[in-house]
Amino acid sequence: MATVIPSTTITDNVRLSHLAALDVKGADAEKFLQGQTSAQVSLADGEFAPLTCFCTPKGRMLANGQLLRLNAEHFRLILSTSLVASLAAHLKKFAAFYRAELLHDTGVTFIGASDNASSLATSLDLTLPEKPFAQSVNNLTSVIRVPGEMPRWLFCVSDASSLNVVDDEAQKAAWQLEDIRSGIAWLTEAQQDHFLPQMLNWEALGGVSFKKGCYTGQEVVARAHFRGQVKKRLVHAELKANTLPDVGASITNEVDKALGEVVTSVRKDNDSVELLAVMNTKAIEEAMPLYWEGSTVTLLPLPYPLERLDPEQQAAAIKS
Repeated sequence: MATVIPSTTITDNVRLSHLAALDVKGADAEKFLQGQTSAQVSLADGEFAPLTCFCTPKGRMLANGQLLRLNAEHFRLILSTSLVASLAAHLKKFAAFYRAELLHDTGVTFIGASDNASSLATSLDLTLPEKPFAQSVNNLTSVIRVPGEMPRWLFCVSDASSLNVVDDEAQKAAWQLEDIRSGIAWLTEAQQDHFLPQMLNWEALGGVSFKKGCYTGQEVVARAHFRGQVKKRLVHAELKANTLPDVGASITNEVDKALGEVVTSVRKDNDSVELLAVMNTKAIEEAMPLYWEGSTVTLLPLPYPLERLDPEQQAAAIKS
């Protein structure tokens, strides 16, 4: 990815191999998920696909993703390919007590579309949703409207053999750059069990329901929210460099003191990189000069306010 410059738009239907599907099926699938995930599972109704996360008892994120309902007893979690195996192994310890099974469906193809989204939806007999996080489903095939300035849709297709899908690195980079500009960080294996949800601004994106009952890590997540104990936040930034920083690379001040760490990054052009990083809130508030290996890091505005957004509110807005 270090040598790839993103396309200016997404003109083809591009395969997104960094995403994977973990399915939860069975008569107790909803009940099981309700005790494990930060989402109010009942809100995932085939029309709204909430963001969600799974935490340790200490409130640290094991994975984040988006929760889809395909039918009454079938949910699909979209998350990083690097986290599927470990999250499935973790959840299976609890699923044994429910009429629920977990399956990594390797046959699902994730397709990112923008310019061609309407024609692709028509070919799959899907209605193209208009509002962010809205979902349309037809049997096991679904499409979600992705937030951001560029109109984008994420298709989850069980059989893509008849579809024109490309593996284009420049368009994949364009998709991931738009995720960065949307302020959405997808956790990967490298930073598992490392962040509270609020450190990735997950509650500002509707990824945490504070109105539901208990789930693993809920007490810590709620305490951090209501007591204002989160001292690190996700930021959008630009770096003047022609190479990508590693995941976890330190963002420092002028005396090389670490003030944050890189979560994800994509080349913007030959001379600059856009990234998301988790930063010390004091460094943000005081607008401290920031650097990566001597190169200047400039903070950019996020497209959403850093305040709680209830998924219940998002669900109501989609149906209005």
